Amino acid sequence: MLRQTAGGFGSLALTALLNKSAAAIGPSGIKSPLTARSPQFAPRAKNVIFLFMDGGVSHIDTFDPKPRLTKENGQPFTVRIEPTQFDKIGNTLGSPWTFDKYGESGIPVSQLFPHVAQCVDDICVIRSMIAPSSVHQNADYFLHSGFTIQGRPSMGAWIGYGLGTENHNLPAFVVLYGGRLPPGGFDCFTSGFLPASYRGTIFKPGEETIANIKSLEKFPETQRSKFDLMRKLDQGTLQRLGPIDALESTIANYEVAARMQTAVPELSDIRNESQATRKLYALDNEDEHTRTYGLECLLARRMVERGVRFVEILGPKVHGINRWDAHKDLIKNHGTNAHIVDQPIAALLRDLKSRGLLQSTIVVWAGEFGRTPFAEGSGVGRDHSPFGFTTWVAGGGFRGGSIYGATDEFGYHAVEKPVEIYDLHATILHQLGIDHTQLTYRYGGRDMRLTDVHGNVIREIIA
Repeated sequence: MLRQTAGGFGSLALTALLNKSAAAIGPSGIKSPLTARSPQFAPRAKNVIFLFMDGGVSHIDTFDPKPRLTKENGQPFTVRIEPTQFDKIGNTLGSPWTFDKYGESGIPVSQLFPHVAQCVDDICVIRSMIAPSSVHQNADYFLHSGFTIQGRPSMGAWIGYGLGTENHNLPAFVVLYGGRLPPGGFDCFTSGFLPASYRGTIFKPGEETIANIKSLEKFPETQRSKFDLMRKLDQGTLQRLGPIDALESTIANYEVAARMQTAVPELSDIRNESQATRKLYALDNEDEHTRTYGLECLLARRMVERGVRFVEILGPKVHGINRWDAHKDLIKNHGTNAHIVDQPIAALLRDLKSRGLLQSTIVVWAGEFGRTPFAEGSGVGRDHSPFGFTTWVAGGGFRGGSIYGATDEFGYHAVEKPVEIYDLHATILHQLGIDHTQLTYRYGGRDMRLTDVHGNVIREIIA
C-alpha cells in the first residue's frame, strides 16, 4: 500500500507549489510584486514586529539606570551641555523610579515595566543608540527610513521589496494604528520611490479594521461579475499601453484588496482565541487604552502567523498625554504610557515564544531618541536627547539576556560601542537573510538602499 501511494505524497506537494505559483499571478495576468522571494542567504528570522514608542522614551527611567543622577538630584548639572530642543536647562534630575535586576541575566529594568522585566532573558538591550536629530519629525523619518527628510522608503517597505510576503491575501507591510499618529505622519510608512505595493497599509484594531473591507453587494454573484468586468478592462488597458510600473502596481494593489475582503475579517476575528490568551493581552483591563494596545499586539501575532512580513504598532491616543514626549510631568507621562504598553508587550513576547514564533520573529522596541539627564527648566520633565539612548530587540536570532554598549555615568552620551540607526537597520536585514549593501533600487541615476552608504552589522548581539 505504501509503495502504491508513495508517489501521491509528491503529487500533493507539487499541487501545493503550483497553487502557490498560481496565486502569485493575479486575475489580470500580472505577477504580484509581493510574491515571496528567497533571501540572499540563510535567514534567522522571517518577520518583524516594530513597537514604535513615539515621542522619545527616557532611557534613564526605563532600561539604563544611573545612580549618579539619583545621588546628584536637584544639583546643577556639571557636564558640558549639548544644544537642546527648547534650551531650558534645569538641574540634574534623578529617576523617580527604582530599578531591580531580573531573570538569569540580571538585567536591571525600571519599575515602569514590571511585565516586560519578566521577559528580559529574551531581550537584547542596546544602550548606546545615537540619532542625528533632536526634532521629532526628522528623527521619526530617520528611524524609519535612514533619512531625516520625508519621502524615502520606510524599513517595512524595503523589507517587503526584498522578501515579498508569504500570504498573497494580505499586504507585506501593515501599520496598526491605535489612534495616535507620529509627527512624521503617514510618510513614516511610505514606499517612497519603490513601487506603491510596498507602502504600509493602515489597519485599525476593532470591528472596522480597514475601510471598505466588507463587500457592498448583497449577492456574491454580483461581486464576481464586477471582478470579471474589471479584469477584462485591466487586461485590455495593459495590452493597449504595454508594461507601465505604476499601472501594474495599481492593478496588483486592487487585486490584493479584493482578496483582503476575505482574509481581513478572518484575521480580525479573535473569538477563537482562548480566555487565557485574552487575559494575557490585557483585553479585560479596566483601561481602554491598554485594551487597545493589547488588541494591536494580539493582531500583530496573528499577522506574523499568517505570513505578513513587517508589522508596526502605533499607540493609542490618550487625552492629556503627549505621547512619550515628557517635557513636563514626567511621572504622569511615562507612568501612563508604560501602563498602556507594558503588559501587552510582555504578552506578545510570551505568546510568540510559546508558539515557537519568537525564534523567527524579530521584535524591535524603539523611540526616535532619548531624553536629557537634567530637567527642562524648573519642572519635572526632560528635553530631547539624541546623543545616547536605549533600544531593545528580541527573538529572530538576537542574543537574549544581554546588554550592548553604554552611556556615560549621567546617561548623556554613548561612550561604549555607539550604534547608529543605520547599524540597527543593517543588522535587522542581516537576520532576515539580506545583505544591506545589496538591497538596492535604481532611482535618480544611482542605486539607493535603506542604509545609504553607511551601516555595519552588529555581530556581537547575534546569538
